[in-house]
Amino acid sequence: MKHNSFTVIFLLVFSVFCVAQDSLKTVVAEPGDGILSLLRKQGVNPYEAYDEFVALNHHDLRDSVHLVAGRIYVLPRIKLDTVAIVDSLQLQSKEIKELETDSYDIFGEKHKTVIAKSERLEGNVYYLVSGHGGPDPGAMGVYAGKAIAEDEYAYDITLRLAKELLAHGAEVYIIIQDENDGIRDDFVLEIDHDEVASLNKTIPLNQLARLKQRVDIVNDLYKENRGKYQRLIVTHVDSRSENQNIDVFFYHHEKSKNGEKLAESIHKTFGAKYKKYQPNRTYSGTFEDRTSLYLVKKTHPAMAYIEIGNIRNKKDQVRILDPDNRQALAKWISEGVLLDFEGE
Repeated sequence: MKHNSFTVIFLLVFSVFCVAQDSLKTVVAEPGDGILSLLRKQGVNPYEAYDEFVALNHHDLRDSVHLVAGRIYVLPRIKLDTVAIVDSLQLQSKEIKELETDSYDIFGEKHKTVIAKSERLEGNVYYLVSGHGGPDPGAMGVYAGKAIAEDEYAYDITLRLAKELLAHGAEVYIIIQDENDGIRDDFVLEIDHDEVASLNKTIPLNQLARLKQRVDIVNDLYKENRGKYQRLIVTHVDSRSENQNIDVFFYHHEKSKNGEKLAESIHKTFGAKYKKYQPNRTYSGTFEDRTSLYLVKKTHPAMAYIEIGNIRNKKDQVRILDPDNRQALAKWISEGVLLDFEGE
C-alpha cells in the first residue's frame, strides 16, 4: 500500500476576496439528492469536498451521511489546494488551520486522501478482513437483473472502515486487497476474482486453506505487534431466504472478554443510531459468541465478526448496495470501535 504524507492548509479567507459579511454558500437538498450528487450539481468535486461537507453539516444529516429533502446545507469552498472551512456552523472562526493528510492508493484515485480527524486511536492496531474474495465470491444475489457478490460489498465497506480508522490515527492492516477496485460509489459492484491476501499472496480455492491463510497472516502480525492494543474486525454479508430481512449482527469468541466488549460496543452504537434515525423501527441485531466460526476460533486478537445483511433480500439490498449506506455502516462501526477503546 503506497503511503505518502503531505499537508493541506485550510484557510479562512476574509480579505479583498471576501467581505466581512460574506458567508459560505448554502443549498437546499431536493428529493433524491445524495451528498455526491448534490456536490456535483453545485460544481464542486465531490471527492475533494465530501469530508468537509460532512463536518460542516453533521447535525443535519440522517444516518450520519444522508441528506434530508428540504433542509439547508452549507457547501465547503474549495479552490485548488486551499479550502475555506470553519470551526462551527456559526462561521465565526478566522484562524488559519493546518491539517495533516495521508494518501493511500488502495482506496482508489478518488478516495485516496485521508484527512486526519483526531489522534484518538493513535498507537492502536486494527486488522480488517473482508469475507471471501479471489476464487470465492461468497454469497450471491441479483439486483436489477445483474449478479452481485458478497465479497465485493464486504470489501468496499472494509475499505471505508479502514479510512475512518486511519483518520483517527490508527495503524490499519487490510488483509484482503484488490489493487484495481478501491472505494466504489456504485450500486452494482462489478465482480472480479483478482483479490489477494496481504503481501500479494494468492487466495486458495479450498475453503479451509483460505481461512487458515487469513488466520496465519493475522496471528503473525499479532506477534509482530505484541505489546500494542490490537483488535480484529471481520466483515461478511449473509445469504438467507429472499424473504428474510435481517439487521446487522455481531459475533465474538465466547472466552474473549475484550472481543465481547468490542462486539457489544459496535452493537450498542448501531442500536443508538437506529433509535435516533429510525425511531419507529426496533433494531433487532444481536451480538453473541460463536466460536464455531473458524476465524473467531483461531485468531489471536480480540475480534468482532460482523454480518451486514442478507444479500438476497430486497430490503437488505438497499442497505448493502447504496454507497451512502455503506459509508454509514463504516462510520457507525468506527464509532463503535472508538466507544470500545475509550469506554463510556
